[in-house]
Amino acid sequence: MTKLDLDISDVSKLPEACKKLVEFAGKIKVFAINGEMGAGKTTFVKELCKVLGSNDNFSSPTYSIVNEYQSPIGKLFHFDFYRVKDAEELFDLGLEEYIDSGNYCFIEWPDLAETFLPIPYLTISIQHKQNNRYFCAEIIE
Repeated sequence: MTKLDLDISDVSKLPEACKKLVEFAGKIKVFAINGEMGAGKTTFVKELCKVLGSNDNFSSPTYSIVNEYQSPIGKLFHFDFYRVKDAEELFDLGLEEYIDSGNYCFIEWPDLAETFLPIPYLTISIQHKQNNRYFCAEIIE
């Protein structure tokens, strides 16, 4: 199976959905997360980090571009490329080094980063319809 669909009709289902996504991803540690503004991308990443054992204080990396969290399995990197203008900024940020580190990398607004992403990676689309959220995860090979 290379695709997984999840219906998150309320936030209490988010921890279980994140566990399923981590299991689905297997050894894949780069997640490209798509969704419109307000879809819940940052909330989703925070829960993924908790599922992976992090107890850090989580915040949106909208202005810092990348946040680093500690977990028992290593560092977790959370990126938000909403304000990034071009791929050169990602190169200057050292995105390749983060991705090559072998640690989890969760990337919001990943369009400019596509050329940096390793194969395989996991793409996640979050849709928000009538107060329900739907996640569609797909392994890109």
